[in-house]
Amino acid sequence: MKCAYCSQDPKNRCDLAGQDCTAGLLALTEYEELENQPFHRISGRFQAEYGNKLTRLEEVMKFAQEMQYKKLGLAFCVGLAEEAGVISRILENNGFNVSSVCCKVCGLDKKNYDVPNVKPDKFEALCNPLAQAKILNNSKTGINIALGLCVGHDMLFQKYSEAPVTTLVVKDRVLAHNPLGIVYSSYYRKKFKV
Repeated sequence: MKCAYCSQDPKNRCDLAGQDCTAGLLALTEYEELENQPFHRISGRFQAEYGNKLTRLEEVMKFAQEMQYKKLGLAFCVGLAEEAGVISRILENNGFNVSSVCCKVCGLDKKNYDVPNVKPDKFEALCNPLAQAKILNNSKTGINIALGLCVGHDMLFQKYSEAPVTTLVVKDRVLAHNPLGIVYSSYYRKKFKV
């Protein structure tokens, strides 16, 4: 499959009509499973009802309300602690109970995990996505929101989270947490020969 290229051709766009380029190889019976139905339907309905009128945070809140989740988890990078505080207050001001946990929880020593320190002569805590997931699991959150977790750590967090995970912010230290900046910057496009 090369959908990223095919979808750029106006004659082959799947945006509204859709196409089955798999020759019927995929039987998607998982959509019929009761636990999956609300996720798929609510998301699809939001597109029809709200179009491009909701921010990502507003969409997360509306989704949580529709799913009747009262308790939300917020797993965040300590580098985004200020933003996590603002987001937590917004969620709480909108009626949610928020459990939040930063990435450095439990103070794991990088040296114990064969991870080099930035400053070799000082203690440095390693991110702890497993603890983040387990703490939020113990809090019995309905959904968990990932905020700027490192690549790799985000995957471990999602793997061990018992609640479904949505990503609100992706960390990109160079592009002000906007990874699509590469696509919109002629400098970066030249750098990557695109």
